[in-house]
Amino acid sequence: MKRAKLKRAAAACFGVMFALCALMGCSDRSGSQKGSEKVVLNEVAHSIFYAPMYVAIENGYFEEEGIELTLVTGFGADKTMTAVLTDEANIGFMGSESTIYTYAGGTDDYVVNFAQLTQRAGNFLVAREPVENFSWDMLIGKDVLGGRAGGMPEMVFEYILEKNNIDPADVNIDQSIDFGSTAAAFSGGQGDFTVEFEPHATSLEQQGEGYVVASLGEDSGFVPYTAFSAKKSYLEKHKDTVQAFTNALQKGMDYVQTHTPEEIAEVIAPQFAETDKETLTAIVKRYYEQDTWKADLVFEKDAFDLLQNILEDAKVLEQRVPYEDLVNTDFAKEALK
Repeated sequence: MKRAKLKRAAAACFGVMFALCALMGCSDRSGSQKGSEKVVLNEVAHSIFYAPMYVAIENGYFEEEGIELTLVTGFGADKTMTAVLTDEANIGFMGSESTIYTYAGGTDDYVVNFAQLTQRAGNFLVAREPVENFSWDMLIGKDVLGGRAGGMPEMVFEYILEKNNIDPADVNIDQSIDFGSTAAAFSGGQGDFTVEFEPHATSLEQQGEGYVVASLGEDSGFVPYTAFSAKKSYLEKHKDTVQAFTNALQKGMDYVQTHTPEEIAEVIAPQFAETDKETLTAIVKRYYEQDTWKADLVFEKDAFDLLQNILEDAKVLEQRVPYEDLVNTDFAKEALK
């Protein structure tokens, strides 16, 4: 960590105070050293899938970095992106495909990714009955509750089907149901299978209304699923704030890499008061064991290229966009020092 340079004080007493502060190890990343910077973060959804971010919040890492954070849930990447573009939020947390769409649409002050959080999909395939030795070709001709067209959940699902030599057109995928409502629709009798995030996948199992038969995160491989982003102008004008924000996130990433699912669940429990401890721990363990979270926040070019491959396969991207324009790794790399 870089230490703040102590300024000379005119009065001797101030000099003594600053000297004592230096001996005690005060730094420019401490909220007590300087006034807090207010940051509004809009998250695409409030999910245990994003545990490192909540660890950073609950362990006070943002305060340590001088950030006064306000967390808002957008309930959809389109809403999160709109909040960032209209300055309702300073930073957005969503699938990076949204930044590609915005850039391709010709937005001048486009949104740039500066920190990647998850490296696997966070959803699961749920069946009505237990399935032994599940294989993806079992979905051919079946009714599956999927995600909205152009969203990462649906595109990763179709990417997996194609990896298994299955034409998505041969599966009856229902994309008409709103995000977050598919579990209720499945409980109500719609679909043979449903693609669910947590806690809905575990909840369906606990209620005896569904059974997890596959992990999209495991079967898709490493995919840059979610990242933090901000308008180009914000990154240029508020470099110190973005660096402090990224530093706090990296502390959260470090924590989940060095602690057990039980410990992680204990820390983030206040963020999920409606979820009992046993269920919360089970969900964290499921994500933990499939290596969901990156060890660092650096959004590599290979990952961005894979994302564009998925978008092309889904036929939602006509022309590739430059990695150098839409990804800034400076903040994430500095946070590792």
